[in-house]
Amino acid sequence: MPIPTYEDLMLPLLREYAASNRPRSLKELVPLMADKLGLTEEEKAERLPSGRQSLFYNRLAWAKTYMGKAGLLSSPARGLAQITERGQVVLRQNPERIDGTTLAQFNEFTDWRDTSNTDTPKEPGGAIVVPQLVPEDTHLTPEERIEAARKELEKGLRVELLERVRAMTPADFEELIVQLLLRMGYGSGAEEMAQALGGSGDQGIDGVIHQDPLGLDRVYIQAKRYNEGNVVGSGAIRDFNGALDLKRAPKGLFVTASSFSRDARTQAESATRQIVLIDGEELASLMIRHKVGTRVVATVDIQEVDGGFFGD
Repeated sequence: MPIPTYEDLMLPLLREYAASNRPRSLKELVPLMADKLGLTEEEKAERLPSGRQSLFYNRLAWAKTYMGKAGLLSSPARGLAQITERGQVVLRQNPERIDGTTLAQFNEFTDWRDTSNTDTPKEPGGAIVVPQLVPEDTHLTPEERIEAARKELEKGLRVELLERVRAMTPADFEELIVQLLLRMGYGSGAEEMAQALGGSGDQGIDGVIHQDPLGLDRVYIQAKRYNEGNVVGSGAIRDFNGALDLKRAPKGLFVTASSFSRDARTQAESATRQIVLIDGEELASLMIRHKVGTRVVATVDIQEVDGGFFGD
């Protein structure tokens, strides 16, 4: 089964605290609940995009936080939680589900939620304006909403980058590949790279880069800007593979701002030389990852309690 959302985890987590009848740490309950919910080993190991925490633990932690703010759980000691009388009352009502709507009946929860919005922009009269980077989805934890917003922004940036790249001259496109490969750690310097890609092509090869200072390990390159819709076919890959054979080159890189046909990808997979294909979408993603043609306009610091400071 897929990992439940943090709201889906509220009721089973509250029941687990009720069954324990004593304070428990979340770390104790994670493996127990994972097994009861039938999570696979892969789902147990799945982590947040940041890699700092497991996704299941993160969702359980937010379920615990929200119920704590509603008074269904209390924290008698650091790192421990237990069910409250209010939590027992909620369970005696045999709810089919506990979610944000359930918690909103408690003033402590709504006060906390409203306080959390005090830093958001307000219209005249005090109405809160919540920026909507992505459609609000209460099934996502705050970290997941941040990641969804980042992906949405990056998706728009990829589209804009590809429009700019496809409007480049062939020479400018080659310069872009130079800068990207340098940022990725290939080559020994801009001058070498410029010489490698600056020519008009040699027997179907636009350039060569050295992966080591002595040039013992080389990657041959074919760079074709091409506009959207002008798909690179299998013939171009076949010709590139033949050029690599002539050079006795073990591997090659074919970059385009367009896309590759299915036959072209099949041809690359069956080629006698290792050929890596980078289409427009992947090119834009690499430009973003290595900050080529982009700049950072804002950063968000996400903080958490430093357990070491408090002697944990």
